Amino acid sequence: MMYLSAVFQGGVVMELVLQQKQKLNLVMTMELRQAIAILQYSTVELYEYLQQQELENPLIELTEGKETHFDNGNIPVKKIGGDSKNPIDFLPDEKTDEREKLLEQLVWLDISDKERALLHYLVFNLDENGYLLQREEDISSELGLDIEDVKIGVEKLQGFEPAGIGARNLAECLYLQIKAYYPDDHVTGLIIKAHLEQLAEKKWQEIAKSLNIELAEVKSSFERIRSLNPKPCRLEKKAIEYVTPDIIVEKKAGKLEVYLNDKYLPKVEFNRSYSALSDGEKDLNKYIKDKYKSYQMLMSSLEQRRNTILKVTETIINKQKSFFTEGFSGLNPLTLKEIANEIDMHESTVSRATMNKFIQTPKGTFEFRIFFTSKLNTDNGESTSQTKVKLLMEKYIQNENKYKPYSDQKIADYFKEKKGITISRRTVAKYREELNIPSSSKRKEVKV
Repeated sequence: MMYLSAVFQGGVVMELVLQQKQKLNLVMTMELRQAIAILQYSTVELYEYLQQQELENPLIELTEGKETHFDNGNIPVKKIGGDSKNPIDFLPDEKTDEREKLLEQLVWLDISDKERALLHYLVFNLDENGYLLQREEDISSELGLDIEDVKIGVEKLQGFEPAGIGARNLAECLYLQIKAYYPDDHVTGLIIKAHLEQLAEKKWQEIAKSLNIELAEVKSSFERIRSLNPKPCRLEKKAIEYVTPDIIVEKKAGKLEVYLNDKYLPKVEFNRSYSALSDGEKDLNKYIKDKYKSYQMLMSSLEQRRNTILKVTETIINKQKSFFTEGFSGLNPLTLKEIANEIDMHESTVSRATMNKFIQTPKGTFEFRIFFTSKLNTDNGESTSQTKVKLLMEKYIQNENKYKPYSDQKIADYFKEKKGITISRRTVAKYREELNIPSSSKRKEVKV
C-alpha cells in the first residue's frame, strides 16, 4: 500500500516522500458474517430469518412443511438447579380473571356509589400478587377523598376473598390471613406484628422470652405461619412458556443418536421462474446474478450450520455419556475450549453453535450450555464438576441433624476430608445460595 508523507523541519514542509508500507487487515466477508449469524440462531430465529430472506430475494422459495408452524411439539423447558416446569403450569386458564372475581364481590356490597368507585380503583391498583402498594395519602390526594374514607375503603377491600388481599406488606398479608383462618390465635398475630424477622431467623428463645410464652407455642405459630400464602392473589395470567428444542438426542438400540430438530423449518428451494431473466438487459442481468449469489451463500451457510452443530453436539455427548445414565450427578467438567480443541474449531465457533439452543434428551429438555461446567480439582489428581459438587452438597444438607445443622465451614471440611475436594467456606456459601438453601441458623429447628 502506497502512502504520501511529508518531512518537516522547523515547522516547514521540506519535501513530500512516497513510501510503501505492508499492512495486514482481516476483512470479514458478507458470506462469513451470514454464516456466523445463522450458526448462533435458534430454530425459531432461523425460521424467521428464512422468511425474511424469501421477501428480499425473489430467487429464494420456501416450501412449508406439514409441521413448519411452531404449534406442535413445543415443550416446557427444564433448567438446571431444580427449576423444572410442569406442563400443567402452562395451560391457559379459561376461568374468570382473579381481578374480575374481586369486582364480583364488590357488586354485592351495600355501599354508596363513592365507596364503590373507591373500591373499584383499589382493585385495579393491586399489584400482581394482590398487594396494595400505594400509600393511603397518595390515594387520598389523587382521588380528592378524605384520608379516613380511604382507610375505610382499604379495610373493606381487606375483607374480600382470598384473605390477605389488599395488604401493604408481607406482615400485614400474613396477619390478615391469621385473623380470617384462626381468629382465636392471638399469639401468632402478635408474633407476626412484632417478631416476624426474629421468627425467620429462628430466634425462638428470644420471642418466647419477650412474649412470656412457651417455646412450643412459638414453634406452633411458626408452623401455622408457614402454611399461609405470602402471595394471596395472582392477578396476572402467566404467559405459556414453551421451547422448541433445536437438537434431539434419542436412545435407540442402546446407542445415542443425534439429529437437528429441523422438521419445523421450511425447505429452501431455487425459484427457477426468474432464471430466464438472466439473459435480459445488463442491469437486470446483474441483479439476478447478485441474488443467485445470495441464494448460494444462504444454502452454504445452512449446510455449514447443520454440520457444525451436529459435530459439536456429538463431541459433547461423547464427553458427557455418564449424564445420560446418572443425570446431573454424572456431568463431567467440560469447557468450550476443550470441545474446540477436540474438533479443531475456534472456541468462538463452539460458543455460537451452543448459544440460544435447547437440547431434548432422554433425561429431559435443557439449555445446551448445561453440559459445560466448571472444574474442581480433587486430592487424587482427578477433577470433578461444579454441578456434581452442588448435588453432593444438597444431599449432605438434606441428611443433616435438623437440630444441629452443618455450618458452611463444616460442609467445606466434609468435602476436604471425605471427598478429597478442596473448597472454601465462601464457595460453600455461594453454592448454597445458588441452591436456595438457607444458612445453618435459618435451617435449625428448635426442640420443644
